[in-house]
Amino acid sequence: QVQVVESGGGLVQTGGSLRLSCTASGLPFDDYYMGWFRQAPGTERERISCISRGGSITYYADSVKGRFTISRDNAENTVYLKMNSLKPEDTAMYYCAATRGFGVERVCSSPKSWSYWGQGTQVTVSS
Repeated sequence: QVQVVESGGGLVQTGGSLRLSCTASGLPFDDYYMGWFRQAPGTERERISCISRGGSITYYADSVKGRFTISRDNAENTVYLKMNSLKPEDTAMYYCAATRGFGVERVCSSPKSWSYWGQGTQVTVSS
């Protein structure tokens, strides 16, 4: 049984930092692309960042480029999202997901096609 579990969310002030973690089990982790997505109330799920199976290729949405960094540790079956310079508009539920496919940007562009999702971790940025 595949499980995807996020952690690390919380309340932070504008300009602060958080590091989200996501551990996936029950699947061959290094065969899967991993991604972070977010969804604020009343909005569609938004792609934030995705990473290739080996970790060498990444994709970032323009809204987070230069502020967020995705990385993965295949030995630990874990993917991370380091978030710096947080803004109130970053407030959302953050989800981790896993999928197979080809091409980081291609798979990242289709959140609905991702295979496995976590339950999410809330990030709230106060102004």
